[in-house]
Amino acid sequence: MADSMTVRAAISGMADGRPEPVRRTIRVKATPDRAFRVFAEQMGSWWPKTHHIGKSPMVDIVVEGRPGGAIYTLQEDGTHCPWASVQVWDPPHRFVFWWQVTHTWGYQPLVEQCSEVEILFTPADDGTTLVELEHRGFERHGLGGAEMHAAVGAEGGWNGVLALYAAKVGVA
Repeated sequence: MADSMTVRAAISGMADGRPEPVRRTIRVKATPDRAFRVFAEQMGSWWPKTHHIGKSPMVDIVVEGRPGGAIYTLQEDGTHCPWASVQVWDPPHRFVFWWQVTHTWGYQPLVEQCSEVEILFTPADDGTTLVELEHRGFERHGLGGAEMHAAVGAEGGWNGVLALYAAKVGVA
């Protein structure tokens, strides 16, 4: 088993012994309220159907809008597949959740071994909303942290996911 120094060294973009967060920003043509609702309450309408950890095809995503609420996919075979849980639910300003997905694309029930995702919704003077996403805490994944960091930081990760979100809510 590798020591924590080996785990940290395996993750690129280190700062203060922790991997750099993956940060993405997008501006959408919507009020913060609409931007938040589409992101958090209508996630299944824009999230890529290929991005899930269930055993059968994904049908929808459910976000229980409260701290401690589950985030899970509904699968074609009738199962529910958990993949996150809500930490902060502050519409229309802030949404934070535990990313309970392992680097091998399985479910991690222990939040102390999960990274977290924070999304901020800030109104702009021109009527648009700045949506800022930060995915952080990859060191909590252990040796899988480097793989998770690379996956969500890649073009098909948060870049692609946010592009689909913006197409749904309206690109500024």
